[in-house]
Amino acid sequence: MNRQALSVIFFFVSICSFTFAQELDSVQLTSKVWNEKILKEGVIWKQGHFDDLFDGHQEINFIEIDLRRVKHPIEIVGIPTGFKNTTAFAHEANAIAAINGAFFNTKTGGGTTLLRVDGKLINTTVLAEGKPKKRSFRSNGALAFNKKTIKIVKGDTRDTLWDQKLKFPNVMTCGPLLLSDNDRIPLDSNAFNNNRHPRTAVALTADRKLILITVDGRNAQAYGMSLPELADVLKWLKGKDALNLDGGGSSTLYVKGEGENGIVNYPTDNKLFDHKGERPVANAILIL
Repeated sequence: MNRQALSVIFFFVSICSFTFAQELDSVQLTSKVWNEKILKEGVIWKQGHFDDLFDGHQEINFIEIDLRRVKHPIEIVGIPTGFKNTTAFAHEANAIAAINGAFFNTKTGGGTTLLRVDGKLINTTVLAEGKPKKRSFRSNGALAFNKKTIKIVKGDTRDTLWDQKLKFPNVMTCGPLLLSDNDRIPLDSNAFNNNRHPRTAVALTADRKLILITVDGRNAQAYGMSLPELADVLKWLKGKDALNLDGGGSSTLYVKGEGENGIVNYPTDNKLFDHKGERPVANAILIL
């Protein structure tokens, strides 16, 4: 058998092995018996640990909100400069749960992507220098809502100011966009997307649920996920639209009254697998 034929065989074996592994991961996720706690009518916190999801340990927590039963489920909050813990945002609003939001300036604080709260502009999206100025791939989508509607919006690649033109009083721009109208969004091949990290994301499902999710990482007990893997998870949870939020050391999910400080995932800023490594951020999503 010549070298070209062996290469073709190896290619097809690799594709088949990948497909089989993906199917096993899908079955694991969709058949998972989650640990659940009802936070209020229509709002459930779900937690699950996996010993071998994507060939590694994974720790997943998410808030699932039934939009058919909860009228005004979320608020967004943020500060124009400086830093504040997700838990502090939650305590100030007496929220029953909260999750960290979009990217921020690590030196001065304040968001680096657009944040509009109740019609007030808190931050605008920072554009990369050059002619013409360009948007980062981490600002190609937005969570937008009013009193009647919640949407995950796909950004307009032809317009660098598309998010400023959204007709919603509440907008949080972030990215990359992972799912749109049930389709996976192609992701660039780069370290941010491909490497495994702690992740935070928001998704809307086909059965009208809102999901706010954290995936832990940077630990032997929680490997973290690439963005294609995170997109798989959200697709398997019936997601039709999904947006990546700030992850890494920022990933924090708070549930009122749980544990010592309400943090239910494992933030990594203290490099320990506990609930005390919270990183100060600039904005958050609250469930009231």
